[in-house]
Amino acid sequence: MRLSKLISLCLVVILGVIGSSTDVRAEEWTAPTTTWGAPDLTGVWSNETLTPFERPVDQVDKAYVTEDEARSAASRKATALENDAAPSVPDGEAPPKGGNVGGYNMGWLDNGTSVVSTRRSSQVIDPPNGRVPVRESVLDARDAAARAAFNDPEPMSVWDRCITRGIPGGMLPAGYNNYYRIVQQPDAVFIFYEMIHEARIIPLDDRPRLDVESWNGQPRGSWDGDTLVVETRGFNDRGWIANSFSQGRVKGVPHTQELRVVERFRRIDHDTILWQATVSDPKIYLSPWTVELPLEARTGTKIFEYACHEGNQAVGNILRGARVQEGLAKAD
Repeated sequence: MRLSKLISLCLVVILGVIGSSTDVRAEEWTAPTTTWGAPDLTGVWSNETLTPFERPVDQVDKAYVTEDEARSAASRKATALENDAAPSVPDGEAPPKGGNVGGYNMGWLDNGTSVVSTRRSSQVIDPPNGRVPVRESVLDARDAAARAAFNDPEPMSVWDRCITRGIPGGMLPAGYNNYYRIVQQPDAVFIFYEMIHEARIIPLDDRPRLDVESWNGQPRGSWDGDTLVVETRGFNDRGWIANSFSQGRVKGVPHTQELRVVERFRRIDHDTILWQATVSDPKIYLSPWTVELPLEARTGTKIFEYACHEGNQAVGNILRGARVQEGLAKAD
C-alpha cells in the first residue's frame, strides 16, 4: 500500500474516533473485572497526543476544541507525515558551521496523530485556564539550573541521566516510547513504563510508608468504586516534575520533599482508561493543579527494551562541547 493511501486511511480512522462520544460509549459498555472482582485495568496502553500540555496564553478561556478544530489538527499531522516521507537529498550541502544538522524524521517519533478523545484543549484541566500555577521564582531557578548544566551534570535532566522521569512525569507523553503495561494482583498494581524501562509497584494495602525519601516517592493505592486512586508522597528534592520538551515551560521545574501526587485511573470504555493526576507542592506552585489524559489500548503490541545507559553519550558530549566553546571564546 502506498504511503499516501495509508496516511489517508489512518486519517479516516482518526477522524472517526474524534467524532465519537466517549459518554455514549460508556453508557453502552460494561466494565470488565478481574477474577477477584476489581476493575480490570490490565493491558498495554498509550498516551501520545497532539493536545498541548498547557493551553496557549491567548486561549485560556477555551476548555475544549471543536470537532472541526480536531479534524484540522489531525489533517495537518497527516500532511506532515506525508511530507516527512519524501525522499531525502543525499547530495545536499552540509549546514554551515554551528548550524542545525537536523534530527530524526517522524518515523522515529510518536507524538500522536490526533487530539485527545475528550477534546480537551490542553492536558492541564485545572486551574480552569489550563496553565500550571508555577511560581515565577521557580522558573528563574529552572533557568539558572539549565545554564549550570553546561558545567556540572548534577543540574541536568534526571531523564538525560537515565535515572527516572519522575511522578507524574513518567505518565506524561514524550516524543516517543509512550507505552505502559499495567498488571494487577489483589494486593498491588504494577506499571511498566516503556520509556527508561521504569517499573512501579503500587501496594493496595494500608502498610505504613517508610521514613525515607526517594526519586519517585512511595505510592499507596485503593479502589474508590471503579477508580484506582494512588497517592504518592515521600519524594526527595532532586527530581523534576516533567522532563520532556512536550511539557513546554514546565520542563525542568523541580520538586521538593513536600510534593504530593494523587492519581486516578478509571476505565471508561473497552479501549480507554482516563488518567488524572493532581499535583501539590506549596513551595513550587501557587495552588494544586490537575492533568488529565486518556490512555488508549494497544492490544497485541509489545514493549521493547529501552536501553538508556548503554551508548548514552549525551551527558559527556554536552560537557565536552561546552568546554570546546569556552576554548574558542578564549582564543578569540
